Amino acid sequence: MSQYDENERNGVSRDAKTLMAFESAKKSTGVAYLLWFFLGMLGVHRFYAGRTGSGIAMLIIWIVSLILSLVYIGLVGFVVLAIWWFVDAFLLAGIISRHNAVLAESLSR
Repeated sequence: MSQYDENERNGVSRDAKTLMAFESAKKSTGVAYLLWFFLGMLGVHRFYAGRTGSGIAMLIIWIVSLILSLVYIGLVGFVVLAIWWFVDAFLLAGIISRHNAVLAESLSR
C-alpha cells in the first residue's frame, strides 16, 4: 500500500499534510518586526528569518562594540549597527516572503 493510500485511509491527504507542514514552519512578518524593533541590534530578527550568517555578524559587531566602547572606539560599531538596523526595516518583509516561498517550494516537491 502506498503512502498516499495510507494517508487517505487515515483521513489526511498529502496536500493537507503539506499545508499543515507549511503553516507550522512558515515565518511571520509581524513576529520578525517585533524582534527587529526590540532585539534588532543583536541580529535576532535575522536568526528568526533564517539569515544566520548575517545574524552572527550583527551579534559579533555588537559584542565587539560593547567591549570597545570603554575606549570610545566601539561607538563606530554601534553607528554601523544602527544604520544596518534601519535598512533592515525596509528589507525584512521581503526576506520573510522569500523564506516562506522557498519553504513552500521545498514542501511541494
